[in-house]
Amino acid sequence: MMNWTWFHKLGSPKWFYQISGRLLPWFAVAAAIFLTAGTVWGLAFAPEDYQQGNSFRIIYIHVPSAILAQSIYIMMAIAGAVGLIWKMKIADVAIQQAASFGAWMTFVALLTGAIWGKPTWGAWWVWDARLTAMLILLFLYFGIIALGYAITNRESSAKACAVLAIVGVVNIPIIKYSVEWWNTLHQPATFTVTEKPAMPMEMWLPLLIMVLGFYCFFTVVLFMRMRLEILRREHRASWVKEEITRQLGGK
Repeated sequence: MMNWTWFHKLGSPKWFYQISGRLLPWFAVAAAIFLTAGTVWGLAFAPEDYQQGNSFRIIYIHVPSAILAQSIYIMMAIAGAVGLIWKMKIADVAIQQAASFGAWMTFVALLTGAIWGKPTWGAWWVWDARLTAMLILLFLYFGIIALGYAITNRESSAKACAVLAIVGVVNIPIIKYSVEWWNTLHQPATFTVTEKPAMPMEMWLPLLIMVLGFYCFFTVVLFMRMRLEILRREHRASWVKEEITRQLGGK
């Protein structure tokens, strides 16, 4: 029988605080290495695109931010389901602290897409299916953030945010498959599991490194924000006082 002890431990703010503290340095180092290597390789050493020239290099920011924006929302929907079904308080903390970062990633994806679209399509913005779906994703993030601030009762706020995250996740497959379902200007997916990348290795490998770097950076930011929120919510708990005392060196 599979051991689900780790899953039940996730419901403990104390356990999450301790384990995230151990993992933070590793993710921070990985983020620094991946982002530095990917940025230098992609912007300085990757060959020019035979059609777009150097303007294609914005892909090293646009694609990772777009992928991460969608992944964060999926994570929030899963956290919402966990919070509603198993009543884990840590799930609401994850949703609240991930939403703003997800909104920023969506904005960066839209902004870099507009900059890239100008020389490629001749326009900053078109009501393309994928672009429109990404804009809807941004509004969904704004909605979750607004609900978190507008509803003062923590339990009601957690339920409302969880429901919106779950309902809104239907937008993710629309973003992913929009270029296949409709006739759009947007190019197909850069990475697919079943097909070989269309770009040469010298171009897609730094892109993959940047994607990993974005994920690691998000993990660092999420852990830090969640740890601070846990301390705020659990400040009356004895383990928080013990933890603060330990960090202060027993003073």
